[in-house]
Amino acid sequence: MKTLVTTSALALTVMAGAAYAETNACLITKTDTNPFFVKMKEGATEAAQAGGIKLSTYAGKYDGDVETQVAAVETCIASGAKGILITPTDSRALVPVITQAREAGALVIALDTAFEPIDAADATFATDNFKAGVLIGEWARAKMGADAANAKIALLDLNASEISVDYQRDNGFLQGFGIDIKDPTDIGDEDDPRIVGNDVTDGSSEGGRTAMENLLQIDPDINLVYTINEPAAAGAYEALKSFGKEKDVLIVSVDGGCPGVNDIAGGVIGATSMQFPLLMASKGIEAIKTFAETGEKPQNSEGLDFFNTGVELITDEPVDGVPSITSAEGLKKCWG
Repeated sequence: MKTLVTTSALALTVMAGAAYAETNACLITKTDTNPFFVKMKEGATEAAQAGGIKLSTYAGKYDGDVETQVAAVETCIASGAKGILITPTDSRALVPVITQAREAGALVIALDTAFEPIDAADATFATDNFKAGVLIGEWARAKMGADAANAKIALLDLNASEISVDYQRDNGFLQGFGIDIKDPTDIGDEDDPRIVGNDVTDGSSEGGRTAMENLLQIDPDINLVYTINEPAAAGAYEALKSFGKEKDVLIVSVDGGCPGVNDIAGGVIGATSMQFPLLMASKGIEAIKTFAETGEKPQNSEGLDFFNTGVELITDEPVDGVPSITSAEGLKKCWG
């Protein structure tokens, strides 16, 4: 009888272990300090708890930290993760290890930043980053009016790797502003004389400040600044303020985090394109749960090669022809 009980307990343990493996998932973000990724982790954690999925979370030490993300994917593979959600810090360098994860049977979903090629992952849940750039470009052009023809533009990008999210937002902004873009997958190949220059920020406030200072050395009369995200925009504003130029320069950005929306209300940023990282992550967890239970993979939005989680322009200075909502309305939606 004693042996029977032990065997039964062992069988139950094995069964529980099998069920556990089926619902094991990972979230890997670029950093764990950027508010965007903090919110993404929150959305994934809440959805995992609601869906009975055991979630392990990992993050790079900084934006661009490929090595740490590769190690995280390898850990997820070794743990038998059924699904991996990842915001790739380098959309090309991580493809080999992502391929290994898929070959091991994991569903891989890119969040926010698409891999190159995009089908390196099973699916991508993201904002239409090019459209996000177009919206702030169109707004800036309309806001400046006739002065747009004589704009002096600083572009504060992410990093030298020029990953998909970086060139999509940058080129979207330029197209929206009416500048002829050359290679839509390249940054800095335009020849429009209104562009003062590009610099990189690593998506941080400190990086934004340094990049802004560098570009002001090239042309102190910059009057329009595009930034990859709102922390970089906040840093750019501080640099401009230190030179007494904060009232003379229009700043536009992308993300729509609550701090960024407050910066709209405070006049730091003129307009920003709001994303929905919590939705990206929660939808990703739901997709992993469905895959674990049925083997079904997520479908792309109609006419696109990714699942579009939406974008909204936030500004307190609306312009004709560019739909937007106010910062007060944006504060009710950041970050969904």
